[in-house]
Amino acid sequence: MIIKVCGMREPENIRAVEECTVDMMGFIFYPQSPRFVAKKPGYLPDKIRRIGVFVDETLENIRSRITEYGLYGVQLHGNEPPHLCKALRSSGVKVIKAFSIRDRLCLEACRNYEYVCDYFLFDTPTPGYGGSGAVFDWKLLDRYNGKTPFLLSGGIGTENIGSLRPFSHPRWAGIDLNSRFETAPALKDAEKLKAFIREFRSIYDNNPTKTTIL
Repeated sequence: MIIKVCGMREPENIRAVEECTVDMMGFIFYPQSPRFVAKKPGYLPDKIRRIGVFVDETLENIRSRITEYGLYGVQLHGNEPPHLCKALRSSGVKVIKAFSIRDRLCLEACRNYEYVCDYFLFDTPTPGYGGSGAVFDWKLLDRYNGKTPFLLSGGIGTENIGSLRPFSHPRWAGIDLNSRFETAPALKDAEKLKAFIREFRSIYDNNPTKTTIL
């Protein structure tokens, strides 16, 4: 199972989270976010795949960040069209397209993005494009029958790891963690995160049907 921690910014906190055996680390380039990365941190992880998070940004600006930050992939949280996803993917980066899941109809929007994204990310609807700490109804994903693997996001933390135990889906590839592990915006409690990851991996990494990183 993939574990992605999003909303990182501070160098020492990046170092601490890097030691928590996560697979991906997200850096938010959306100016309205309290976790916005306005300037390049003094330290970037070497062991973890870096993901840039964007909201309705231009292709030119996204490509500029990819080069500057050495991004492995991009996560698109706005109304980005399929052709933009395709253009980014063809340049060699992984593409994660986020969808807010309010009801079953929200899953219909995914169809236009099949074959132009490496992953989908299913999140809780919020005006701030993620980081709300709220959980959506995961049972809605029973209706998802697409071929693109997905990351589960939205309010996942130590408080609801028990609810994750019965969750299952053939395309479920991993989880995205953020605000439930914060002491302040963009600052993660590394010890709390480490304990959660240890428990999560003990449950899911022994699953022979787990999805690996593409």
